[in-house]
Amino acid sequence: MTLAVQIDQTGGPEQLKLVDVTVGDPGPGEIRIRHKAIGLNFIDVYQRSGLYPFPMPLKLGMEGAGIVEAVGAGVTHLKVGDRAAYASQPPGSYCEVRVMPAKCVCVLPDAISFETGAAMMLKGLTAQYLLKKTLPVEGLKHGDYVLFHAAAGGVGLIACQWAKALGLQLIGTAGSDEKCALALANGAVHAINYRTEDFAARVKDITGGAGVKVVYDSVGKDTWDKSLDCLRPFGLMASFGNASGPVPPFAPASLGAKGSIYVTRQTLFSHITTREATQAMADDLFAVVLSGQVKIHIEQRFPLAQVQDAHRALEARQTTGCTILTL
Repeated sequence: MTLAVQIDQTGGPEQLKLVDVTVGDPGPGEIRIRHKAIGLNFIDVYQRSGLYPFPMPLKLGMEGAGIVEAVGAGVTHLKVGDRAAYASQPPGSYCEVRVMPAKCVCVLPDAISFETGAAMMLKGLTAQYLLKKTLPVEGLKHGDYVLFHAAAGGVGLIACQWAKALGLQLIGTAGSDEKCALALANGAVHAINYRTEDFAARVKDITGGAGVKVVYDSVGKDTWDKSLDCLRPFGLMASFGNASGPVPPFAPASLGAKGSIYVTRQTLFSHITTREATQAMADDLFAVVLSGQVKIHIEQRFPLAQVQDAHRALEARQTTGCTILTL
């Protein structure tokens, strides 16, 4: 028997329960992995609350790192004993051991620790597809301004550093002066405390009235309308989360009035549908981390048994950088 975190119904953090489970052998295309560390992400909250519906009971968690214990038929890129890390469907990483699909699991370079691997995969691959693939119609070039909400979070701090490495001028928003300082220390050229400042007005000031080419927004409802006002003509509003709640319906005609702007709703799992795509994105992430251009900040650690406290801290926006569950 081994331990896993499960919910039997949607709701608050109190629904998260430690249960004993039996883990068998991997089938074709699967591996069994023993975790050394587990990543915590806002998507876990969406699944727990029911915003993203799943059949019950549900084991949570989309990210982890550990040692491959067994390999099923047809798996050729992993072997028993490999250090490995992943961001992957289906949920289930909040556990000691699991059997899971192998296609999104990557060999973890020896120079990257298990804790870093568990913290960086979902958030780092998200930053990768945003900055490299989710681009305005006119593209991004050296010196262009982009706006990134929640810039002191796990994805945000990676994006701040990666944008700097790409020569972009990232304007970050955060909910406190301390978080703004953290974003600036990690490569943001400006940081706006959205609790005390009108971020749309500040963005227009910073850009000389022009606006930004793209807004990357994981906050959702609270930032949506003003974010659209931050865009220059033909700019891109890239939504990839709903931390403040889902965006309400809006009139497509309003996009024309604001400068023929574009809107997209992105999710990592559209980008990692194949083994080849996952590995290419992971190689890009590993390279930028190993180069030292992007450092993974693990600011909070909770034992697996304290997963309820971890969820409470994440939802209350009391966290910065990455949070992991330890075993």
